[in-house]
Amino acid sequence: MELLRKLEILADSAKYDVACTSSGSGRKGQPGKIGNTVQAGLCHTFTADGRCVSLLKVLLTNICAYDCKYCVNRRSNDLPRAAFTPRELAQLTIEFYRRNYIEGLFLSSAVLKNPDYTMEQMIHTLELLRGEYGFNGYIHAKTIPGADPVLVRRLGLLADRLSVNIELPSEASLSLLAPDKGRKAIFRPMGQIAQTAQENSRELQVYRSAPKFAPAGQSTQMIVGATPETDYQILNLTQGLYKKYSLKRVFFSAYIPVVEDSRLPALDVKPPLLREHRLYQADWLLRYYQFDAGEILDKENPNFNPYLDPKCNWAVNHYHLFPVDVNRAPYEMLLRVPGIGPRSAKRIRTARRQQTLDWEGLRWLGVVLKRAQYFITCKGYAGPHSPRREMVVRSLLDPKAFGYGSYQTSMFDNDTPLLAEAAPQVQQLAQEGMAPALAAKTVEEEAVKWLAAKL
Repeated sequence: MELLRKLEILADSAKYDVACTSSGSGRKGQPGKIGNTVQAGLCHTFTADGRCVSLLKVLLTNICAYDCKYCVNRRSNDLPRAAFTPRELAQLTIEFYRRNYIEGLFLSSAVLKNPDYTMEQMIHTLELLRGEYGFNGYIHAKTIPGADPVLVRRLGLLADRLSVNIELPSEASLSLLAPDKGRKAIFRPMGQIAQTAQENSRELQVYRSAPKFAPAGQSTQMIVGATPETDYQILNLTQGLYKKYSLKRVFFSAYIPVVEDSRLPALDVKPPLLREHRLYQADWLLRYYQFDAGEILDKENPNFNPYLDPKCNWAVNHYHLFPVDVNRAPYEMLLRVPGIGPRSAKRIRTARRQQTLDWEGLRWLGVVLKRAQYFITCKGYAGPHSPRREMVVRSLLDPKAFGYGSYQTSMFDNDTPLLAEAAPQVQQLAQEGMAPALAAKTVEEEAVKWLAAKL
């Protein structure tokens, strides 16, 4: 098979893996080497789905020994198959780099023969790049669950970031849809990577010339919407992964139906893009806003509010705690005010040591007062006088939930414009024939009344 045809097949097969972003590691150029990597990231081009990347994102092969029902590359699926040799892929990467098409490599693979053989092929590819070609740029490599720990360590000494995809959020779903995989096979390399990274960090403190093991850390990916797990279950698993394995990122991928199977959503079911968006927002709260998973969702409310982002939803459910005085409130409470993020909260904490903050001072510090005005007080401002509940709610509504700015034309619905990331209620009305703008407005008014009653 021609190399270009292999690239077409294997780059297309890699598009469902979203677990790659900016590099997260820094390495300067070296004499005799080509390329470098910077912590600011490798984001210079946009893919068709809106992600900004400049990595060669490709599979080593899509020939798979496993038969995971949700995966397009499963062995029972009838599709074109291809496999790079390590030399072909290393040469392709270096030629693309020299032409300034890419700045790094995102390498994953189906399971060719068995996990160990696949990992050996990936390691050989990276050894050619790092050694023979002297490539010093960013490399993100996927660890194959079930591979020998020795191979995992070798891969980590060659790559900047490693990742092990969980794929499905529960052991029951894995057993049902991916019988060749197991929970232990996934979490064992995660634990090894975390432990080895800690040991390597201590080695580097003593020996600066010690080889670095996965300096950009590790990440994982979960598929959302293929199985019945709630958002509460997924968020708790996410928090556990951060705490136990020190992950840099957990990525979420809205399930795109690629196979007809009674255990999976039907082929005409739209990907749950809004749900994916809410999970990323909640993930941000866990990592930067000092929220606990149990504060965002609980067993009585196991799924996200489709109309409000998780932080605003928390504020609505805890409206009795507001307003707070920005000149006295602790940092943790400032982070819970809609319209105040980590950066503006830090600025407030610093500025109020020097002076008492007023309305204009908060505006200058970057606070989004359109939202924050209903939740704060400051010098010369005691909050709005008897604000209508509907006004408070309207200031918090997420435009994405109503499809503002996210119209998408579908060739399968008589060219009727659909709402790409809107709430399910809006999509349902649009599919029933209501004009998208009217559907969005109708659902928005109902949401305002419902949420206002909760305040």
